[in-house]
Amino acid sequence: MDIVWQTPANPPEAKDYIFRNGRRHVRPYYFEFISHVKNRWAGKTIVDLFTEEFKGRPYEYYVSAVKSGRIQVDGEMVPVSYIAKSSQKISHFVHRHEPPVMAFEVTILQKEVDVLTVCKPASVPVHPCGQYRKNTVLGILQAEHGLAPLFPIHRLDRLVSGLLILARNAPKADTFRQQIEAGLVQKEYIAKVVGEFPDREQIVDANINYNAREGRSTAEVGASSEGKTACTKFTRISSNGTYSIVLCKPISGRTHQIRVHLQHMGHPIANDMLYLSENTIERSDEGLSADRAIVDSDCSLTSNLDEKYLNKYEDNSIDDFSIDPMCTNCPNLSPKGYGGQEEDLWLHCFRYSGPGWMYECPYPDWA
Repeated sequence: MDIVWQTPANPPEAKDYIFRNGRRHVRPYYFEFISHVKNRWAGKTIVDLFTEEFKGRPYEYYVSAVKSGRIQVDGEMVPVSYIAKSSQKISHFVHRHEPPVMAFEVTILQKEVDVLTVCKPASVPVHPCGQYRKNTVLGILQAEHGLAPLFPIHRLDRLVSGLLILARNAPKADTFRQQIEAGLVQKEYIAKVVGEFPDREQIVDANINYNAREGRSTAEVGASSEGKTACTKFTRISSNGTYSIVLCKPISGRTHQIRVHLQHMGHPIANDMLYLSENTIERSDEGLSADRAIVDSDCSLTSNLDEKYLNKYEDNSIDDFSIDPMCTNCPNLSPKGYGGQEEDLWLHCFRYSGPGWMYECPYPDWA
């Protein structure tokens, strides 16, 4: 096969995306992953090393990858019996399949000389991480608007939508960083929660303990708490008795802080399956969970998208992609094991403000 390998230096392009059933897919591409042998990997055969440390593919695949040169050591082909040594460079050339995301546009809100603000759609990561590279805010902005380099000055979880501020040069990014570290920046989110939220301002001081293995946090109070200090202020905006729209002002910035503090109060985000307690799941079990809202509602999701935006890519939506005979994901477009659940969490970044500046993002439809 005539294979063109991509590296991080290859910028995403508009033709890289395929739009199907309300989702943005990335046309699979060849990519080089580079790592270095850790001390605990040293002494293992190259095949055993990959099989034990990178469990996404079977032993037989790694044997074929070494024999064909898709796995190399210090830029050279090696036999399957090769013993890895500490600090050696190992390269894995793969046919990369990225998970799809919801096909909403990354809307540009303000474009200034030093700053770009956008409305991030839910389900789209901010920057390359894990299985995502082109299906990210940075990748999409580069591919569709030619905007690069960009420096995100704050984080938004993949499932969270809303305001994202990006500096357009390193000095401006450093200015924002200094203001954030000095506690001069205020953050405001809105959430749709279960139940009738109290009508007076609520302040939650509960430590956050994040469990990386489980991918979730817990709120802890008391002297025995091992979590990090965290504080969030909440104000009810509106309520219909069943659900409430709440303004959230995190004073600290811990993993899943707003989600956990709302759960701690007994008013979890109404479609947050990770933090809905047993006694509230039934109340939000009407197709409103972050999982079911997407899985069961493809038609409504597609109808809510900008038709003009999707029509720009009508040709791409029916294009095939090259099948690789060694790839463990082909012939599927999505990666193996992907369940098709791009979630739209009812948590939205609304406003960031600091010394002499303020940026806002419009409310989402659910608010």
